[in-house]
Amino acid sequence: MQPITFTPLYMERVWGGRELEHVYGRSLPTPDKPYGEAWEIVDREQEQSIVDQGPLAGSSLHDLWMQRREEIFGEGFKNHPRFPILIKILDARDDLSIQVHPPLHLAAGLGGEPKTEMWFIADCEPGAKLYVGLKSGVTRADFEQSIADGSVADCVHAISPKPGDSIFIASGRLHAIGAGFLIHEIQQNSDTTYRVFDWNRLGLDGKPRELHVAESLASIDFNDFEPTMNPPIGDTLASCKYFKTDRKVVKQGLSIANPQADRFSIISVVEGQLESNAGRRFAKGSFVLLPRNAAPLKAANDTTVLQITLPQ
Repeated sequence: MQPITFTPLYMERVWGGRELEHVYGRSLPTPDKPYGEAWEIVDREQEQSIVDQGPLAGSSLHDLWMQRREEIFGEGFKNHPRFPILIKILDARDDLSIQVHPPLHLAAGLGGEPKTEMWFIADCEPGAKLYVGLKSGVTRADFEQSIADGSVADCVHAISPKPGDSIFIASGRLHAIGAGFLIHEIQQNSDTTYRVFDWNRLGLDGKPRELHVAESLASIDFNDFEPTMNPPIGDTLASCKYFKTDRKVVKQGLSIANPQADRFSIISVVEGQLESNAGRRFAKGSFVLLPRNAAPLKAANDTTVLQITLPQ
């Protein structure tokens, strides 16, 4: 089978911008509005990736998952009612809310879904900060007091990464993306976020955005102090039971294929360009589903990719 690509879904966000135009040459839906997220690969009831060209054009990711699962994706995925990975590009021109996703053992009781994710820093402004975990010594009581007096940011640990860095965000880890980042986010298929602090700002509708203080306090890991960006282990940036993300450099003229020929992968082109054996080209910013037993993609020049797979 040939590589499969999808039409991105663009989401307006109060903290978003227009970097997807500038960096990836994207055509955004409307001029002058802030788009904070491009949902590249998604299979949810309200949001669907749709194949954008080729013989499968017009099919949804859910259609492919339900009707042609073994043919396209491979064997061993019978326990997943929907495609289990959600992939986004985040364009943060302003700070995101300080937030947390509920851990598995609490999510259902809180009315949400667990969400473990990882961030790959595709680009960032000098000095831009990620807020991850708590400052050393901050107690739950300290944190609750900071909510009351509006000083939550003083309790959260800040990191200044560089392009190419990555970090794993397990469910329960307090976090926020600061202004000035373009991030590729690979996550569980979930859309549950509990905001605990939103910098005292107004949303796109001119009203304060909803906070979820009780749910956040129940979900936060209060023993998660001052984490660092995660160094790669070989090619691997992140590996958990929900996804595995590798960064690979493909030299000009060489090829990249599925790590296991009989199972799919998703390839995100970070820099450079790939070509299929049918002549399709996938430039920087492309997301490609490479079906099982698909022919390799060849690098038109030295090309860096993320390759995302589902663990066995």
